[in-house]
Amino acid sequence: MKPFLFLFFIVTISQQIHGQAFGEIQLQKSVAQFFYSKGPKDLIRTSLDLKKNYLLERADLVRIRGPVSFWDHKNKLTFDLSEVSFVNWNAGGSNSISGLVGLYFKRLYLKDDLKWSNELITRFGVNKQESQDVRKTDDNLEIVSTLGYRVTKDSNWFYSSKFSFKSQFSNGYNYPDRDKPISQFMAPGYLFLGSGAEFTSDDKKRIFYLSPLTLKSTFVLNQRLANQGAFGVREAEKDANGNIIREGKTSRVELGILVTNEITKEVLENVEVFSRLSLYSDYANNFGNVDIDWELNLNFKVNGYIKASFGSHLKYDDDIKIKVENSDGDMVEGGSRVQWKQQLGIGVVVEL
Repeated sequence: MKPFLFLFFIVTISQQIHGQAFGEIQLQKSVAQFFYSKGPKDLIRTSLDLKKNYLLERADLVRIRGPVSFWDHKNKLTFDLSEVSFVNWNAGGSNSISGLVGLYFKRLYLKDDLKWSNELITRFGVNKQESQDVRKTDDNLEIVSTLGYRVTKDSNWFYSSKFSFKSQFSNGYNYPDRDKPISQFMAPGYLFLGSGAEFTSDDKKRIFYLSPLTLKSTFVLNQRLANQGAFGVREAEKDANGNIIREGKTSRVELGILVTNEITKEVLENVEVFSRLSLYSDYANNFGNVDIDWELNLNFKVNGYIKASFGSHLKYDDDIKIKVENSDGDMVEGGSRVQWKQQLGIGVVVEL
C-alpha cells in the first residue's frame, strides 16, 4: 500500500474509533492537496521521513465537537442610560432619565459559492421628565435577508436577491397630544424586494449592493392616516362638505433602482465608524428624485462591556410631507423636508 493511502486509512479509522470520545478529527484542507505535484501553495504542512515519504503534521489536525457548521452567528445587546437630577439647583432644571435598548442578531450561512445573510435590528428608547409622562425617543424594527451566489471562483461579487422590512413597535405621537397617533406598527411599514449584485470584502467590513429592479411597498395600515395621505399613499377624496367619497389607499407600490453601501472601519484604536447608506429612485414617479436613508455611528470602546456612541440618522423622502403650523395656529402641509436625528450615549454592550 502506498504511504499516502496508508495515512488516509489510519486517519479514517482513528475518526471512527475516537469520534465519540473526542469529537471528529477534520483535515483543514482536502487530502488531495497532500502532493507537492499540486504546488506548495496552501498545502497542509507535511514532513519527510527517512524514506522520503510524506507525513502529515499533528498541528494540521483540528479537533471539533460535532459536525461542521457553515453558519456564523452574532448576537449583541446594547443598553444606554442617561440621567439628570437637581436638588436645590439655583439655575433650575427638570429631573429626567432616558434609556435606550438595542438588539442585533445576525446569521450568516457561507458554503462554497452560496451565501445567505440574515439580520434583525431593533431599538427602543424612552424618556421620562419631571411632571411629564413617559415619551418615546426611538423605535425601530428592521429585518434584512440577502441570498447570493458567487459570480466566479474566488470572486468577491455575488448574484444577489435582497429582502428587507422596516417598521416600528409602538405608536408615535406629536407630543403633548396623545389621543391621535401619527405613526404605529405598519404605519408606516416598508418592504423592499429586488435582485442585483453584491460586493463583500474579505473581512466583511465593506458591502456594496446594486439592484436595478427593486420593488418598494409602503404600507399605512391606519385608515385615518391613510385618508390623510400620510407617508406618500393616496389620500381620501372628499366632497365640498368634507365628507369622504373614497377612502385613502393603505399601500403604495413602486419599482425602481436601489443602491446600498455598508462600511465598518476602525479609524483610531478603540474608535470604530459604521456607515449604512441606502439610495432609492422610482422609475415611474419622478425618476432621479432619490430617497435617502443614511445612518452614521461612531463607537468608542472603553473596555469589553462599556462603550460610548454618537449616532446620526438622516432621511429624505419626497413622498413624505411634513406638517407645519401656519400663522393661524393650524397645521398645514409644508412639503418635503430633510429629517435628521442624532443620539449620544454611554452604555453597556453584551455579546450573547
